[in-house]
Amino acid sequence: MNTESAPDFSDILDARDNLLGKAIRTPLLENADLNRIAGGRVFIKPEVLQHTGSFKFRGAYNFICRLNDEQKQRGLVSYSSGNHAQGVAYAAKLLGAKATIIMPSDAPEIKINNTRGFGAEVILYNRFEDDREAIGNRIMHESGALLIPPYDHPFIIAGQGTCGLEIAEQAKEIGVVLDGVVICCGGGGLTSGAALAIKELSPTTQIYSAEPKGFDDTAKSLLKGHRVSVSPTARSICDAVLTPTPGEMTFSLNSQLVSKGLVVSDEEVRKAVKFAFNTLKLVVEPGGAVALASVLQQRIETKEKAIALTLSGGNVDPSRFLECLEVN
Repeated sequence: MNTESAPDFSDILDARDNLLGKAIRTPLLENADLNRIAGGRVFIKPEVLQHTGSFKFRGAYNFICRLNDEQKQRGLVSYSSGNHAQGVAYAAKLLGAKATIIMPSDAPEIKINNTRGFGAEVILYNRFEDDREAIGNRIMHESGALLIPPYDHPFIIAGQGTCGLEIAEQAKEIGVVLDGVVICCGGGGLTSGAALAIKELSPTTQIYSAEPKGFDDTAKSLLKGHRVSVSPTARSICDAVLTPTPGEMTFSLNSQLVSKGLVVSDEEVRKAVKFAFNTLKLVVEPGGAVALASVLQQRIETKEKAIALTLSGGNVDPSRFLECLEVN
C-alpha cells in the first residue's frame, strides 16, 4: 500500500488478514423495540464489544503490526481524546512497541486510566489552548518516535474498514440487503473505511455519517464540497468525535461515498445513550451513540427499510453516563 494515497478495497481485505484472531468480529444485532420505533429493520454493530471498548483497535493494530523491531523500539506517538489512545496502547502492548499518547486533560478519566493501564505514557494538554501537533512533533524530534495518526492514514482507514466489511458480510449471511448504514463520524476514518467496504459489496446501500451539532464538520463539508472547520467555541458531550475539520484523506473518500451527513443534538444523544442501556442492554458513550440518535430521531427514512448503524464506543465515565440516564 502507498502510504501517501487513500486505501482501496484490497487494502481492507489485507487489514482483515492482519486482524484475524486479533480483533473481535463483533455481532450484527437486531432488537424488536428498535425495529418497532423505526418501522423497519435496524441492525446494530456494537463496537463497544471490541477490544478497548471501541473500533479504534482495528486501525491501530493494522498500523503497528507492519512496523519493524527498530521502529517499535523507537516508539510511537499519537494524539487522541481517548479511544484511539486505548487502541494504540493495547495494540502496542501486544506487538512489543512503546507508545506515548497526547490526550486532552478533559478526556474522560476512564479513557486516561485505561490508556495508562495498557502501558502507554500519557501526556495531557488543554485542547482549547495548546497545540497537540506541536507537542507530538517535539516528542518525535527528541526520541525518533513514529506518529500514528488517529484517522488520516491508509493503514488506519483500512483497519477501520474491516468493521464495514463485517457489516456487509453479516447482512448477506442473513439474507438482508441494507438500504443504508449510519456511521459515527469524527475525523472520518471509520466512516470512510466502512463506506469503502460496504459500497464494494453492496453498491446500492446508502452511507450516512452521524455527528453532534457544533462538530458537524463532515456534514458541512459534504454540503460545501470542500473541507470546512467548526467554530472554535463549539462544545459537545461527544468527546470521542470532536474533530474540528475532516481529515484530508478521509474526506477525499467520504465526499465520493457518503450520501448525506446527519446531525443530532447533545440532548438527543443523551436519550440514545439511555435507550441503548435500557432497551439494548449496552453501555455506549455519547460519541458512540450519534448514529443511534440519528435513527431514533428519524434523520433518515427508516419505515420499511433495512438500516445498519454503528455503536462505535462504550468508554464513558460514570458521572456522564448517569447524566444521560436521568434525561427525560
